[in-house]
Order: sequence, then structure tokens, then C-alpha cells
Amino acid sequence: MDITTGIVTLVVVGLLVLVVLIVVISVVRRYKIANPSEALVVVGRKGGRPVLNPETGESSMDLSGQRVVMGGGVFVKPFVEQAYALSLASRSIRVQIRGAVSQQGIRLNLDAVAIVKVGGAEASVRAAAQRFLHQQDEIEAFTQEVLAGSLRSIVGTLTVDEIIRDRAAFARQVADESVSSLNNQGLVLDTFQIQDVSDDSNYLRDLGRPEAAAAARNAAIAEADAQREASQREAAAQQLVAEAERDLALRRATFRADTDRAQAEAQAAGALAKAAQDQEVLTVQERVAQRQATLTETQLDTDVRKPADAARYKTEQEAQARRSAVQYEAEGRAASSVADAKAAAERTRLTADAEAQRLSISAESEARAVRLAAEAELARRTAQADARRLEGESEAAAEEAKGRAQAAATEAKGRAEAAARRELAAAFAGYGEAARLQMVVEVLPEMARALAEPLGSIDDLTVISNDGAGALSRSVAGNLHETLETVRRTTGLDLRSLLGGGDAKAAPARPVAAGVAPGGFGAGDEGEQTAAGDTAGDTAGDTAGGGR
Repeated sequence: MDITTGIVTLVVVGLLVLVVLIVVISVVRRYKIANPSEALVVVGRKGGRPVLNPETGESSMDLSGQRVVMGGGVFVKPFVEQAYALSLASRSIRVQIRGAVSQQGIRLNLDAVAIVKVGGAEASVRAAAQRFLHQQDEIEAFTQEVLAGSLRSIVGTLTVDEIIRDRAAFARQVADESVSSLNNQGLVLDTFQIQDVSDDSNYLRDLGRPEAAAAARNAAIAEADAQREASQREAAAQQLVAEAERDLALRRATFRADTDRAQAEAQAAGALAKAAQDQEVLTVQERVAQRQATLTETQLDTDVRKPADAARYKTEQEAQARRSAVQYEAEGRAASSVADAKAAAERTRLTADAEAQRLSISAESEARAVRLAAEAELARRTAQADARRLEGESEAAAEEAKGRAQAAATEAKGRAEAAARRELAAAFAGYGEAARLQMVVEVLPEMARALAEPLGSIDDLTVISNDGAGALSRSVAGNLHETLETVRRTTGLDLRSLLGGGDAKAAPARPVAAGVAPGGFGAGDEGEQTAAGDTAGDTAGDTAGGGR
């Protein structure tokens, strides 16, 4: 019995453990945790629970049987509840529309990008879950359709200039237009940006051509001013260089003249000193020669005379010596005076020659410096005169060629216009009444086509009138009547009278309906084609009736 009881106890404990494990596993598997970028929608419970809107603070009764969990966890009751995940992540959606008509009738192509997500409020999550829970990929297609419709609607109320000048305001209007539709579906538009605006008719490019031309003109003017200023600065720099070279040449000439003058003075001073020294040497030599001659003569008289005649000779010699001494002294004084006079004259001559040579060298140096400066100034002025002359000749030649070309172009244009006007006048003068009527009748279909062209751009046309489609044709006919009246008031040409006076068979009218159909009435809408035909017929009838 104890063994049986133990076995039973073990089995019971094992079953309890198994049940606990099953319960724990079931609880773990049925407990769902929402990611930060998703919301869990739990369905299957009974409604009637109050729900608080976090954005508005309003409390409402939830009767949908849904429970929304964001950023937390929830236990999903087995068998009676089911949890579904709805992504709250942002979606980048590109919106492209082609041929959107602006307020001015210009067809535009627009590219935009929108950032859309499911709203963070429980009401938005419930609304989005009801519509996109099992088809969350359809959020992009739905958003594209809503934004494209809003884009076309807003483009039709704005001019092209308003669209391209203030894209932010344009994007805000589109967002305001589409926000209610998106909120009803549980979606929130975070951002909407216009990326590109273009057209197929080059209207936008032509719109910016005046500013581009003005910018190009200003750039050309600025470039010309810069080139002129650069040329002026270059000329000023060249002038400064020429003046510096001239000053340098003058300084060099001055230095050379001073050097030559100093050299001449030094040479003259050396010559004068040498002449004075030579004169002194000559004077000393002359005195020595005179004394030697006197000594020789005295010795000769002494040796030649006989001793017998010594007394007499002595007496005579003494007398002669005294006489000779006096004579020699007088002659020495005379010779000395003559030598002094000659030396003084020679010194005067040498001094005069040196001064004349110095003055001649100084004058030549100064004349050479003046001549070099004059030659440099003459060369500079000659170069400037040649440059001015060549520049004036080139400008005169360019202006003359430009004037001749403009005169020739103007003359040719005038002759061509005069010839064309003479031929046109001759042709008009040769036209008869029937020809003029033919020209008028040929223009009438074009007028009718222009009047009906605005209707051609309408995709769907619905006529609300007691008179049916006939009101549309009468409206076009009324427009033609006003056009004929405007032509008569502005030009004085009465087309009704001209048509009334001509021959109706001379110019058969072309069918107007053929020109209207391509304007935009689809081939698949028979009612619209019939209306267009009635319009063209009534227009032609009113035109012909105007002549009657």
C-alpha cells in the first residue's frame, strides 16, 4: 500500500508540475509586447469601456470591442481574444502629377514627397486598423491619391509665379486641404514638400529669361569696367616706370658730369704743379751755369797771364773783375727778371689752358646730360603719341565699320519692308470684292476655333439648362457676335456688311467642327461630340446670318 500511495503521489505531483508548465508556457505565449514603432490591437472583448483621447482630453465610450496597446504589453486571453500588430512607422511617399492646370491655364508637372504615418491616438489606430490592418501596403496608394487630388485642386487656384515663388505656402495649402481626409483614415501627415515644378511648354524657362539676361548684361558691364580699370592701371604703371627710368638717366648724367669735372680739375692741378717745379729747376740750373762760367773765366785769366805782368794784370784783372762783377750782377739781375717773367707768363698760360679745358669738359658733360634727357623725353612722347594715334585710328576704323554695317543693315531692312508693303498694297489694290470676301470667310473658321478652344480643354462637360445643349452653342455664337462687334469698333471693318454684300458662293465655309474636336472632346463621349457639332453649326449659322 505504501508503494502504491507513493506512486500515486508522484503521478499527482508530476501532473501538477505539467499543468503548471503548460499554464506558464501558455501565459508566456499569450503575453504580447508592442514594439516602439507598432501598436497592438486586441479584439474579442465586449465593448462599453470608456476611452480617453490624449490629444483632446475628451472621454468617449468604446463600442468596437477593440483594445489598443502602444509601448507596453498585454495578456491576450486564449480562445476569446486575438492580437494584431499595426505599424506606426513613418512612410516616405512620392507624389507625381502631370498636366495640372494652373489659374493661368498653364499645364504644370509637379513632384512632391510626403511623410505619412498612422496616428498615435487610440482613435487613429482603431480607424487605421479598420481600413488597413490586413493591407498596410495600401496606405501609400491611398495617400498618393489624396495628395494628388489636393495638389491639382490647389494648383488650379494659384498662378505659376505664386507656385514657384513660395513653395512652402503652396505645400501648407496642400497639406491643409488633405489633412481632414487623411485623419478620417487614421493617418497623420508629418511633412509635405514640393521637390520640383516643371512644364512641357518651356513657360518656366521663358519666365526667368529676363532675369538671366539682366544678370548676363550686368556681368558683361562689370567685366568691361574691370578691363578698363586694369588698362588704366597698366598705363599708369608704365608711366611710372618711364618716369623712374628718366630720373635714373638724369642722375647718371649728373654723376658722370661731376666725375668728369673733378677729373679735369685734378689733371689741370697736376699740370700746374709740374710746370711750377720745372720753372724752379730751370732757374737753379741757370744760376749754377752763370757761376761756373765766372769761375772758369777767372781761372783762365790767372793761368794765361805771365808772372811778369802779374801786377799789371792783377791791377787790370782787379779792375776787370770789379767791372765784370758789376756787369755780371746786372746781367744776372736782368736774366733773373726775364726768367721770372717767362715763368709767370708760362704759369698764367698753363692755368688759363687748364681752366679752359675744365670748362670745356664741364660744358660737354652738361650738354651730353641735357641731350640724353631731351632724347629720352622725346622718345617717350613720341611713343605716347604713336600709341594714341594708333588707338584713335583703330577706334575710328571700328566705329566707321560698325556705322557702315548698321547703315547697310538698316537700309536693306527698309528696302525689304518697303518692297513688301508695296507688293502688299498692289495685291490689296488688285483684289476685288469677291477676293476680300474670300479672305474674310477663310478667317472666320479660325475665329470660331479660337472661341471654342477653351471648351476643348474641359475633360467632362455637363450642361445644366432648360434649353439643353443648345444653350452652349448659343453661348459660343454670342461670343462670335461680340468678337465681330469688337473688330468693327476697333478697326472700322464691318464683317457683317462685307459678308452681306459679297457672293455666298464665292467662298464656301469650311466645317468648324473639325477644328474643334481635337481641342479636347474625347471620341468616347458621343454627347460631348454632339454638343461640339451643334456649337460649330450654330456659330456658322450666326456668322452667315450676320450678313443678312
